[in-house]
Amino acid sequence: MLSILIVDDDAHIRELLRFYLHKEGYQTIQAADGREAIAILEAEQVHLAIVDIMMPHVNGYELCTEIRSYYDIPVLMLTAKGEITDKERAYSAGTDDYIVKPFEPKEVLFRIKALLRRFQMVNEEIIRVGHVVINRKSYEVDANGRTMILPLKEFELLAQLAQFPDRIFTREQLIELVWGNDYAGNDRTVDVHIKRLRERFAPDRAGFAIQTVRGLGYKLEVFNQES
Repeated sequence: MLSILIVDDDAHIRELLRFYLHKEGYQTIQAADGREAIAILEAEQVHLAIVDIMMPHVNGYELCTEIRSYYDIPVLMLTAKGEITDKERAYSAGTDDYIVKPFEPKEVLFRIKALLRRFQMVNEEIIRVGHVVINRKSYEVDANGRTMILPLKEFELLAQLAQFPDRIFTREQLIELVWGNDYAGNDRTVDVHIKRLRERFAPDRAGFAIQTVRGLGYKLEVFNQES
């Protein structure tokens, strides 16, 4: 699940965006100012940032410059400052798109999708890995011609790992991406769900294995398929 950082000192704006983004299947993380956003970026996996300009501590221009210097993610400026000089400064700071408030939520959504396509970070509906096909729309998994319906969190965990083969995810990242940042349990939950997935998908039949990376977390490794 793709994670979007919403940075705005207006709680109502953050909640409005959270509502529409969750309906579209995105994970959201919120920050009330640029300084808080920088701390989140250092600790969490973020795929896109929506940034207001007028904020305390670290403003949107400064935050955008910081993101562009250290992170390869798209930035969408969402602000009440609509003068051409404001836009010029925003694009000079490195923003990828710019929307003036008040805004239409649907426009924000299609601009986000366009940016994610440009950065090749789209929530794929169909994921093929090894001999398994994962359908994120129907929540079905086809394994060697047999259709399976997994418990929701097992499905989302498998889809997250399968969408990024060979990428290492820490337990904390998987908790954030699959269970959400308000999850009150511990990271042992990830281990339990990984164990269940390994029991369901034997490597020789599935064509992939979920590997433990000692001291780091987990990754999904796809075996070479010989024709």
